[in-house]
Amino acid sequence: MAEVIGLGMTHYPLLLSPDSQMSLLLRMTLTDPDIPEECKDPNNWSAEARRQWSDDEGVAAATQHRKELLDGLAYCRSKIDEFRPDVIIVWGDDQYENFREEVVPPFCVLAYSDVEVEPFGVLRRVGAPNVWGLPDDTTYTMHGAPDFAKKLATEVLADGIDCAYSYQPRTGIHFPHSFANTQTFLDYENAGRKFPYPIVPIAVNCYGEHVIVRRGGVARFAEIAREDVLDPPGPSPRRCFQFGQAIARSVAETDQRVAMVASSSWSHAFLNDKDWHIHPDTAADRRLYAALIAGDYDAWNATTTAEVVGAGQHEILNWFCLLGAMSELGLPLRWSTFVESEIFNSNKAFAYFG
Repeated sequence: MAEVIGLGMTHYPLLLSPDSQMSLLLRMTLTDPDIPEECKDPNNWSAEARRQWSDDEGVAAATQHRKELLDGLAYCRSKIDEFRPDVIIVWGDDQYENFREEVVPPFCVLAYSDVEVEPFGVLRRVGAPNVWGLPDDTTYTMHGAPDFAKKLATEVLADGIDCAYSYQPRTGIHFPHSFANTQTFLDYENAGRKFPYPIVPIAVNCYGEHVIVRRGGVARFAEIAREDVLDPPGPSPRRCFQFGQAIARSVAETDQRVAMVASSSWSHAFLNDKDWHIHPDTAADRRLYAALIAGDYDAWNATTTAEVVGAGQHEILNWFCLLGAMSELGLPLRWSTFVESEIFNSNKAFAYFG
């Protein structure tokens, strides 16, 4: 019988960069000419947003934000080391990395052997340096567990959940950053280069209707105005929960020690169209966080795709997978924390189940 723990964490890309770069996405947003000027004026922001932005565009606030995130990540790493897993399953989103025009599945188990990962590939896209001062083309090895991954895919398919699988990553682009950042952040001191545990990444089409049309990322409002034809939706929140349950049933029949990880922040400002991409939908995040700490999975499963997309919570589908697995295995929430931010693109949650 397997032994399992569950963890939730962030893969916030700008944690890879110095404090001076942490508000980069907001600074980019403020250059969008189609956002009303009154919305871009910090004098019209909330008191908390003004405090964080201050007179240095968030540099001082970034120092505190980094500390809170690193504290959460250090706790997660401590539970992993204490547990000593044979393998780590990571649910993460694919932002136009492996999932492109050729094929976009709802779920894809990445049954990879060891792969070389460029952890700073995502920073190159926005022209930001890394906080370690390492060369931009630094690589590390992500250890895989292909046989375990193939077994997962086989049994989930037999369990009635349509799931794709992959044996090789796409070439010509960085490794999907939700997984790369997970290893980097769980081994932050070493920028991911000394992480000893094998990882089975499971990509979720969190970006759904925006995965191709917005290329899984930041879009200006002039581009959004042309979105007369969206992509088909991703898997529903309820389906992600069921997928997590199916993964848990497969894992439960093994003799492995398995850590299951949901890797994502919650509402993203750059996906929160109704608020002009200035800040995340914190109210929506607070509602789901309250349900999380109450163990109210019914509230989570009542959440619709439209609600997730409307709140810019696309990536929270990774957490639906984790909660489905924890529900199936009867593992309670033992610890959690919720880090709010008005100017650093997203709110971040951390959790431990065991």
